[in-house]
Amino acid sequence: MNRSMKRLAKLLLPLLLPFSAEAGGQVDFCRIVDHAGGRYTVCSFDPAKSTIRIYDRDHVSGQGYRSFADLSSALWRQHMFSVFAMNGGMYRSDYSPVGLFIENGVERSPLSTRGGWGNFHLLPNGVFYLKDHRAGVLATEAYLAADPKPDFATQSGPMLVIDGGLHPRFLPDSDSLKRRNGVGVSRDGTVHFAISDNTVRFYDFATLFRDVLDSPNALYLDGTISSVDIPAMKRRDSLFPMGPIIAVVDRVPD
Repeated sequence: MNRSMKRLAKLLLPLLLPFSAEAGGQVDFCRIVDHAGGRYTVCSFDPAKSTIRIYDRDHVSGQGYRSFADLSSALWRQHMFSVFAMNGGMYRSDYSPVGLFIENGVERSPLSTRGGWGNFHLLPNGVFYLKDHRAGVLATEAYLAADPKPDFATQSGPMLVIDGGLHPRFLPDSDSLKRRNGVGVSRDGTVHFAISDNTVRFYDFATLFRDVLDSPNALYLDGTISSVDIPAMKRRDSLFPMGPIIAVVDRVPD
């Protein structure tokens, strides 16, 4: 981003991004939720009213974005800006997606149904997808059966909540505590993104989506590297490089 673009961004962002006056700087689409000993930042969007996209790389340079800053610069060149962004799935050593990745209706990485090591392969895993201003989360086998032909999609794992039930491998007394982030879609179609602000277990994170966010299906996006970018809250996590990034974007007014 050149100097003039940076100056423009600094001038416009306070005007473009909504604040909730009574929240003391808290944006109106995010809130803090305390649940089962964990504290979470939860940001919620109606996909019929907000433009949610999933990004991976700059198609001009062919390079992965790897950071919120790089994605933001690319969006400004397109006269757009990010209202919210979160790391959106697991990735290989070259930062390319592990499993399904669809951008603008084009499948750039195929669906993975194989087993293996790590959280992605803690089956069932699943897919977060966007189609015609609607969003969904489905376990991989259910996604295959539904064949929704989405506009955007990212595969990750494990599923947190599956048709209202918790993943069968989660233990309420597990000693695996990590910072975690995920996405769920509630019964009314709202997309909920959640990131823990302290270390939590899978079980408690899953119950946040099931019991608090009313999401019958929810998907784990990652742990440890879990990061979020909320410009209006002056929060941009930048400790780790990322692969896919889910972003809520808007166009800079003429």
